[in-house]
Amino acid sequence: MSVRESLIKTPKQLVIVLVLAFVVPIIVIILFAKLATSGRTYDEDARSPEAVAKRIKPVAEVNMGAAGPADTVLKTDAKFREPAAAAPVAQAAAAKPDGKKVYETTCVTCHGAGVANAPKFGDKKAWAMHLMHGVEHLYENALKGTGAMPPRGGNLTLSDAEVKAAVDYMLAAVK
Repeated sequence: MSVRESLIKTPKQLVIVLVLAFVVPIIVIILFAKLATSGRTYDEDARSPEAVAKRIKPVAEVNMGAAGPADTVLKTDAKFREPAAAAPVAQAAAAKPDGKKVYETTCVTCHGAGVANAPKFGDKKAWAMHLMHGVEHLYENALKGTGAMPPRGGNLTLSDAEVKAAVDYMLAAVK
C-alpha cells in the first residue's frame, strides 16, 4: 500500500465511517453521563419542601421593631399618637446605645480579624497609632470612613451615637 492510498475504497465504506464518526462519540458521552449519575440516592427528607426552604433561607432578617398603624406616624393630633407603651422602649433604646452590640454585629467583621489593616480588637499596639490623633479623630474616621473602612463600618443605618458607642467599646478594651 502506498502513502497516498486511502483505507476507504468504496462509497459504502465512506458512509459507514461517517456514521460511526458521529454515533460512537454520542454513545460514549451517553455512557459517561449514565456512569456519572448512576448510584446516587437522595434522601427523601432532604428533598422535602421544608428541608429545601431551610437550606435556601436568607442569612439574616430585618426586624424594624414593633410598629403601630401606618397613619400614627404621619398624624400629629393627640388621638393619633403612638401607644404609650412603645414610647419608653424607643426612648430607652435611643438613650444609651450598646457599643458591644454594634461591635458584634458590624465592626467585628474587620476589627475581629484585622482585615485591611483594621486595628484588631484589644490590640494595644495597633490602636496606639490611632489614639495619638485623639478620640474625636477616631469618631470622625468611624463616621465618615477612612482608607478601606467604609462610613459607619458599612452599616449606614447606625446613628452617630451608636457608632461612637462602638468606638468607645473598642477603646475600652485597649485602655
